[in-house]
Amino acid sequence: MRPIALIIALALPLTGLLSAGSLSAQTAADNPHVGHVTTQWRDTPDQQGFLPVAVADAQVAAQHAGFAMRDLTNLDTMKRHAGHVLHAVDPSQIAEGPGSGYGVKKAAENAAAHIENAAKVEGTPQGVVTHSVHIAQSARNTVKRADEIAKLAQQIHGTTTAEEASLLVEQMNTIAQQLLAGVDANADGRVGWQEGEGGLDTAQQHVNLMLGT
Repeated sequence: MRPIALIIALALPLTGLLSAGSLSAQTAADNPHVGHVTTQWRDTPDQQGFLPVAVADAQVAAQHAGFAMRDLTNLDTMKRHAGHVLHAVDPSQIAEGPGSGYGVKKAAENAAAHIENAAKVEGTPQGVVTHSVHIAQSARNTVKRADEIAKLAQQIHGTTTAEEASLLVEQMNTIAQQLLAGVDANADGRVGWQEGEGGLDTAQQHVNLMLGT
């Protein structure tokens, strides 16, 4: 009995080491919540990841905000494109438009939530934990900008003169371009991930860094 007991006693620490080793061997790509952000989710257009959907709709919003800027004397054109921008950022407020129907806001909100869930999975690499903070904050910056854009778009629809609308269109366009590019809010010469700075481009940069860990 003693030899058997000795074998079991020696095997237990080895099992623990193997378990720890399997956890430490996990990569970002093994984490299901990372996949939800980057590659696949069940209710998105074509079941894409949240971040690609957010980026695609942000591109539509930025494009149509630019279209609205082309003729700041044409009230009807500005209102039409403001509606297109609104649909791209938050289709719950306007049913039809050129966006995917999912919207920047919803996609970015879900990206932030799921990347934070990714950091909570047991055995998650430190790189995922670190970059999840950066990705989530950049996504939440984007949600805030989407809300600001939606408010401006609604105000544009309520205007009665091109002069009044044009001022709002200029503001809307500025923020729409920040959905992707973010903004150097603290004037340090770069766009960081911090609150008020990073946009979806920054989120994608940190996804790439995370997947490389």
